[in-house]
Amino acid sequence: MRILTIITAILFTSLVSLSLANASEIKLRDNAPMRYVVTKGDTLWGIAARYLQDPWRWPDIWQMNRHDIANPHRIYPGDIIVIEKTAQGMRLRISGEKDTIRLSPRARPESLSAQAIPSIPADRIEPFLSKPLVVERNALDQMPAILGASDERVIFSTGDKVYVLDMPTDQGQKWQVFRSGKALLDPDAADHILGYEASYLGDVEITDFARISSGVVTHSVREILRGDRLVPTVASTIDDYFPHSPDFSITGRIISVYDGVNEIGENAIVVLNKGRLDAIEPGHVLAVYRKTQIRSHEGKWVDAPDERIGLVFVFRVFDRVAYALVVQSRRAIKVLDAVKAP
Repeated sequence: MRILTIITAILFTSLVSLSLANASEIKLRDNAPMRYVVTKGDTLWGIAARYLQDPWRWPDIWQMNRHDIANPHRIYPGDIIVIEKTAQGMRLRISGEKDTIRLSPRARPESLSAQAIPSIPADRIEPFLSKPLVVERNALDQMPAILGASDERVIFSTGDKVYVLDMPTDQGQKWQVFRSGKALLDPDAADHILGYEASYLGDVEITDFARISSGVVTHSVREILRGDRLVPTVASTIDDYFPHSPDFSITGRIISVYDGVNEIGENAIVVLNKGRLDAIEPGHVLAVYRKTQIRSHEGKWVDAPDERIGLVFVFRVFDRVAYALVVQSRRAIKVLDAVKAP
């Protein structure tokens, strides 16, 4: 799996020799650690959140420092990040040496035992890069359907042989199984239907092509039923996400959460009612806001300013909806909370 190579190269080598005093808009957290050793399992976003009040700003830091660092290297477990005081202000530095802090960037060999850490939890978003799907109404009806099995069973799981009707021969042997799911409704447009979320059920490999083809269920996450539809397998490639705030005003809502829970925390996957047609793109970082009310001295409820309670990171975009990872939550996030440019 290709792990976000551009972002991995950008972050903390980009902080080498950076004077935070010269980056007035990029603020260091008050409780930022003076020294931190990178460990396996860290993400670049998580480490940035330890140091910066706005962790999505670290690409801006690199842009400001590109004239000094033409060939940034990656950050690895064991690297040390320190804050030091200089005549120009506070400075962040990184070192690959446990005993010596060096200012200049350098090349280092990369091995399987010392792999750079990812920007965001790649294992969390990878299952969502090709599944689930957001489709138009009845779109799956045009795809090949599972007919059943020779023993007349109607429920299938890993290892079962199945028969499939109208299987094309020019799209490979490996297919994913989907079932039409819930409608995704836009609460800001009288519950207009934005699309239908097709639920991923498993994988089938076709072993013999014919008018009624034979196949084997190679993986199942839920029961597969007669009538479920097959869609060609799409490789789950991790893109080189470049976190950034939209450069335009936008207000949307969280309309769904994967697994159907009502309260949402960090690392949850949510669906937004904004997509490609609204200029949303992978890498956009949006702040989550909660509408609040307070009781006046007269006993009446009045609207208070919206309270910012978290951040989401967009990683997959359809025409009218987008999937995002919750990367920060100060309070439990709920369906219908608003998202805006931070």
